[in-house]
Order: sequence, then structure tokens, then C-alpha cells
Amino acid sequence: MNGRTKESSGSDLTSLDSDGIELEDLEASHLDELRTTQYELDEDIGRDEDGLLGSNGSLDGIDLAKEYTQIFSRWGQVRSIVVESAPTLLLTTVGVLLTGELLNHVSQWKAMRAINELIMIIPVILNLKGNLEMNLSARLGTSANMGDLDDPNARRKIIYGNLALLQVQATIFASVAACISMILGTIVPDPPQGAPSLDGAVSNSTMLLTIKALRPFPTKPGQPQSGLVEFIVVAAAAMLSACLSSILLGSFMCTLVVLCRHFGRDPDNIAPPVASCLGDLVTLFLLGTVSSALVYFVNTPLPLVLVSCLILFAISCAFVVRRNSDVKDLIWQGWLPLLGAMVISSVTGIILDIFASRYQGFPLLAIVISGLPGSVGSILVSRLSTALHATKHSAHMPEHARSKKLVMLTLFLVTVPIQIIFLATLHTFGWVKLPTLFAILLMLFFCCAVAVSLFIADGLTNYLWSRSFDPDMYALPIHSAMMDLVGQLLLVLCFQLVSLMGIRLES
Repeated sequence: MNGRTKESSGSDLTSLDSDGIELEDLEASHLDELRTTQYELDEDIGRDEDGLLGSNGSLDGIDLAKEYTQIFSRWGQVRSIVVESAPTLLLTTVGVLLTGELLNHVSQWKAMRAINELIMIIPVILNLKGNLEMNLSARLGTSANMGDLDDPNARRKIIYGNLALLQVQATIFASVAACISMILGTIVPDPPQGAPSLDGAVSNSTMLLTIKALRPFPTKPGQPQSGLVEFIVVAAAAMLSACLSSILLGSFMCTLVVLCRHFGRDPDNIAPPVASCLGDLVTLFLLGTVSSALVYFVNTPLPLVLVSCLILFAISCAFVVRRNSDVKDLIWQGWLPLLGAMVISSVTGIILDIFASRYQGFPLLAIVISGLPGSVGSILVSRLSTALHATKHSAHMPEHARSKKLVMLTLFLVTVPIQIIFLATLHTFGWVKLPTLFAILLMLFFCCAVAVSLFIADGLTNYLWSRSFDPDMYALPIHSAMMDLVGQLLLVLCFQLVSLMGIRLES
């Protein structure tokens, strides 16, 4: 029996050896076939190459196909940026003027005249609210481009969590704005007698830039200092208008981002400028409306009841945020850049205060040289943040991250015709008469402002990311405030140059 076992074992080993030899022969023949096929393929490509480029052709068919693919991909990217961002930026510029006109009317309402701190709270609350909405649009744009909003359940969770977070932030910052306005009411001096005043479109622009620059309106001569009752009314008006604005505008921005994703549009090209523009417009309207209603209840418990209810509502929203895994960590982020933006904007307000009455047409031109480059930079910040988040969660770099220079150049060129249209409109309606040389210099300084905005957006986003800070939470407030400052400094330099040349503006 053992002998038969040994014999069978020997035969099995012999068969295994023969199978191994046959397998090696098969692999060798297969490699020969692969070499032959590759040689024939190279010859075919060479013949196709000669037929396309001539006998001395230097490109093969595969490289040429790749080149055409890259060209079409870049052209599609440029086209999408132009189609999506150009109308948005144009409408945003128009919206800024509408906000200035609305402010001109709101400042004359009974509530604003009765309680001076209601006027003073406007620059603070709008500065903060605009930045909150831009941060929301950037976060949702990143989530949309990464596909997080494609699943209905995940989309609902992300949107509800962000709206709850927005309510918490709006309530806290409205309270801060009320405190700041009351402090300013005690330290701002009365306006000097015979101070120059601006009217018409220039007045509207001055007030709007005052909002953006965090410069309070001075108290009226002889008006008594406000007390605790007025503070509660101001706090109630600020908190209620901020919460209503967050619900309305936050829901609109969420809908806009979802629709952009549904129709194949990039929300990073559309949402940030819209959020900035509508944030000012909607919040200003609501603040004026709520203040006009509450002024009739100054000496009643209603304002205090509203403040208490809004605080309880914010606390409940905070619990919702803490239970939402997608946004629970965000509740502690983004506070410092918002406060830093207020400080930078106050410096901008000092510049505006000095030069608004010295140079004719300065406030009106400062709108576009500060606002438009800032909006373009916000688009780039949002796109870069999306690319960085996508790179973190995947092994490959997204397409629009690989062509950053192309995106920056496209955004730069998009703003030029918008600036020309804006200046032509000002000249046509007679708001500002622009001499040819001044218009040329203004365009040059505007291009410098756009270039600075894009480079600041690029550097700031990458720096924050390298420090483990989310650009969607930290970059936009700082960038917006810096561009308000840089834009007005460049405009001052432009006016100084034309003044040395003996050119004067008429309006």
C-alpha cells in the first residue's frame, strides 16, 4: 500500500512539473503576442500620424486627441465662468445701488429719527449679516460640488443644520450690534455746524459705503442720551430683523445652490455675490420695517418679550446644531474673522469720511472699485475652497483646481466690460462727468484692484488651508473687508493723480 502511494505521488509531481513547463511556455508565447501587437499598433499610429501631419509629423494621434480634449475642456470651463458669473456680477452692482436708494428712504423714517441708535446699528448689523450669508453660500457650494447634496436625506440634514447655525450666529451678532450701537451713541460727537452735505445719487452712495465701512451716523444736536428702554427696542429690532433675514435669505440661498446643482451650474460662480448683495438689501428692508413697528411699543413689555423669545429660539437652534454631525463643529468656528472684518472696515470708514467730501463723485465711484473686485474675489475663494476640500477627500486634483490661472484670468477679463458699462451708465445719466483721461486712469486702477483681489483670495485661501482653517468659514469676511480698504486706497491715489494733472470731476 505504501508503495502504491509513493508511485502515485511520484506521478502527481511529474504531472505538476509538466503543467508548470506548459504554463511557462504559454506565458512566453503570450508575451511574444503582446510585443507583436504593440509593434503593429505603433506602426498603425505612425501611419495615421504621417497621414495627419505629413511624413515629418511630430505628434501622434493619442497626444493630439488629448490636446483637443484639453482645449475643449478649458473652453467649456471658461464659457461656464463667463455665462454664470458675468450676469451675477452685473446684477450685484445694480443691487448695490438699489440698496443705497433704499437706505436713503429708510433713514428718513420715524423710527430712525426717534431712536438714533437704530441708524447707528445699520452699519454693524449689515456688515456682519452679509458675511454670514457669504459663508453660508461658500459652505453649500462646497457641499454641492462634492456631491453631498445629491442624496435627499443628506441634503435635508445639511440644509437644516446650516439654517439652524445661521440663526444662532445671527442672534448673537445682532446682540453684539445692539451693544456697539449703544456705545457709539454715547461717544459719537455732534456734527459740526455748516458741515457739507451731499445729495442725490452721491448721497445714496455715501450712506451705502458708510454701511459697508462701519461708520455711524452722528447724533442729532440736543438729543437726549438713550437708556435701557431704547436699548431693548434696538436689540429687539436687530435680533428680529436678523433672524427673519436669516430664514428668508438662508432658505433662498439653499434653494439657489440646489437648483444650480440640479441644472448643472456651478454655485461657486453664482452664490457668493448674490448672498452679499441680497444680504444688505433684505436685512436693511427688514430692519426698517421692524423698527417702524416697534417704535410704537417703546414703553411696553413687547420688546423685552421679543428679545427673550429670540434668545430661547437661538438656544434651541444651538441644540439642533450640536446634534447635527455635519455642522456641529462649525458652531465654534468663524467668529474671529468676522470681528476682524469689522476692525478693517472701520479703517475704511475713516478713509471714506476724509475723502468723500473732498473729491467730487468719490463715493459713487468707490462702490464699483471696492464692491466689484470683492465679489470677483469671493467667487475665486469659493472655487478654491471647493477644490481643496475635494482634493482632501480624493486622490486626484479636480479639473478647476488644475487650471487656477485660467480661472483667475477669466474672472479678471469678465469684470472689465461690467466696469465699462457701469461708468458709461454714470456718464449717460449725468451722475458723474468723466473726462477721458480720468476714465482711462480709473480703468487702470480698477484692473489693479481686481488683480489684487484675486491674488489676495488665492493667497488667503491657501494660507488658511495650510493652517487647518476652513476657508469657507474664515476667508470671505477678511477678504471682503480688505478689498473695501484696498479699493478705496487705490481710488484715493487715482484722484490724487488727476488732481495733480489739473483735471476736475463734475456731477
